Amino acid sequence: MTRQRFDAVIIGAGAGGAAAAWRLTREGLKVLILEAGPWFDPDTDYSLDQPGWERRPFPHKPNSRGKVLYGDLGKLNTADADLASWNRVEGRHEPGPLRTPSRSGYAHVQGVGGSTLHYVGEAHRLHPKSFSLQTDHATGADWPLGYADLEAHYQTCETLIGAAGPESQGARWRSAPFPLPPHPLSPASERLLAAAARSGMGWQANSRAALSAAYDDRPACNYCGQCSRGCPLRDKGSVDQTFLRHALKTGLLTIIANAPVRKILSGASGRIKAVEYLSENGPVVQETPIAILAAGAVQTPRLLLANQGRDIPSGLANGSGQVGRNFMETLTWSSAALLPGLKNSHMGLPADAICWTYNAPDATAGAIGGCRFTSAVHEVGLNGPIGYATRLIPGFGTDFKQQMRDQFGSAIVVAATGAVLPDERSHIALSPDQKDENGLPLPVIHSVLTQNSISLLHFMAKTARSMLSEIGVTEFAEENSSWDRFTATHVFGTARMGNDSADSVTNPWGRTHDHANLWIADASLFPASGGGEAPSLTIQALALRAAEKILE
Repeated sequence: MTRQRFDAVIIGAGAGGAAAAWRLTREGLKVLILEAGPWFDPDTDYSLDQPGWERRPFPHKPNSRGKVLYGDLGKLNTADADLASWNRVEGRHEPGPLRTPSRSGYAHVQGVGGSTLHYVGEAHRLHPKSFSLQTDHATGADWPLGYADLEAHYQTCETLIGAAGPESQGARWRSAPFPLPPHPLSPASERLLAAAARSGMGWQANSRAALSAAYDDRPACNYCGQCSRGCPLRDKGSVDQTFLRHALKTGLLTIIANAPVRKILSGASGRIKAVEYLSENGPVVQETPIAILAAGAVQTPRLLLANQGRDIPSGLANGSGQVGRNFMETLTWSSAALLPGLKNSHMGLPADAICWTYNAPDATAGAIGGCRFTSAVHEVGLNGPIGYATRLIPGFGTDFKQQMRDQFGSAIVVAATGAVLPDERSHIALSPDQKDENGLPLPVIHSVLTQNSISLLHFMAKTARSMLSEIGVTEFAEENSSWDRFTATHVFGTARMGNDSADSVTNPWGRTHDHANLWIADASLFPASGGGEAPSLTIQALALRAAEKILE
């Protein structure tokens, strides 16, 4: 056993682990974070000022992505072929009968900061009605808490990261304004808001974890539009620049990178005694009175299921049999076009404008859960000429080059993200025969779209196309869809919270029902996905709530 003592050990340095560490160290607790991935240095790793920047996505380092496998992703019904992914240059992406993972598949970052390092930076609160799907609509699952239970924690997180947003977001009532004013709109978003004023749709400036003014010793955003490639200025509110930076200043936080946890050791009473991680010198066993698992909705259930024993044959915290179940992916749609007369749409901040009109669970006819729409030129990768040349503008030679000169900067995109309901076919399992280099079975993602998801995708597609038609688009150049390709940046639900230990993994504060000192602080907890909101702010709010319960 190691000699150094900590009051809590946190597994994972992403949104939830970082927020929990900040809250605990603020009250004087000594905390260790074990992170499976590496550190990223904004000064050297995010080379957006170098030639070839457009060909480089967020940098991949050794151990910076966990390997996953894919199982049942569902079959394609030709009756829904209008939802297929395609573009003008390549044609249809998935002509076969099966839904397949896209090139990015489960898009995540394993490293100090987690997926907030490459996220676009949307800072969303869940719609208050999303907390009671089962009660209100007899489907999905209720949260064991409500919007009011998280509101103060939302406010704390927004203040720490320097969120910029509008005065009001409708049903999302606030106890105080956003700390910073909203960002100016990009040229593409200005066109969408002008059309919205004519059609009566509720578009507005999006709430963003990027600084619209200098704040907390960080500079204002320069609007390069490359948030998903990593922010070299440090204005984006990724947790390495916010929660972790402040927690480290206390002197009470230790972070060990490239330290994958292999075992979580429990005693006869069910209490967690220690965790075993791999260091450059071999296995290390670290005792802890409190263990917080914040590895994400794929790796968290993987660790719980892999830690089986004589007393826990189905894995840690799995007395309910719900670990790994209720997996919910990201349901997405985007329509892109080249709009004559539009200039410089590659400039500005990603996801700077949003439409909440259809975000409530009952806001879309024929489907439950809701969705939201954004202006999404940057998110789909049309912020440089290579994206145009390989996807939007076919041909070669002199005519092709002239088209590129004439049309670059005219792309406009409406994207939608929608709710996903839990389904018994969608879950995380362990591979029976494939393991990683540390001996842990690889996680297998099974994710099948329900009829509710298909109906919601039809609504999202129809509405996105209609929005673009309203501003003068007559021909589309690209559409991307969850219908035929699994591409998930946000995943949820595999260790959900609840009041009843028979059908949930943790209680309403994130403490596992089976282990009194094992807590979970990531999107595994979500009983429902929400109506397309970006989840990082809710993950952080839940982590603060859990940390306060631990402090009690």
